[in-house]
Amino acid sequence: MPIFNNLVLYDQYKPQNSMGTIEPELATSWAWDQANTALTFKLRNDVKWHDGKPFTSQDVKCTFDLLQGKAQDKFRKNPRKDWFANVSEVTANGDYEVTIHLKRPQPSILAMLASGYTPMYACHVTAAQMRTHPIGTGPFKFVEMKQNESIKLVKNPDYFKKGLPYLD
Repeated sequence: MPIFNNLVLYDQYKPQNSMGTIEPELATSWAWDQANTALTFKLRNDVKWHDGKPFTSQDVKCTFDLLQGKAQDKFRKNPRKDWFANVSEVTANGDYEVTIHLKRPQPSILAMLASGYTPMYACHVTAAQMRTHPIGTGPFKFVEMKQNESIKLVKNPDYFKKGLPYLD
């Protein structure tokens, strides 16, 4: 989580999570359609990946394609694939709006997106590269990893949440 961000996140200052404590992170807002089978997110337009490329709705679509095993690129292991079996497709509506289409209503999908296990990934970075040199949008940038020993991160000076992170 220090390297990546979610579309939405539970309020970290609340002692107990609930649907009422979900806040925007990479998204600015969200809305359900009348049938509760399409969840549309408006996205922040001031977010950049650690390598300087802009975060867009295409990255959200690529993330879901990767999570669902629909992309050419694959995770070595993908325990989250079953989480999103009810997602029929994700559509990018311009650069800063995305819709998650469901096969049937599933109110819990918002809670699943707010968990620490649903970060957004960059389209332009392969899954293999993410294992050894992750590129995210989060408060800290990856510097180096010593396998089974340590990971070194530095403060992201371009983090979209002004004043954060507090640590270097």
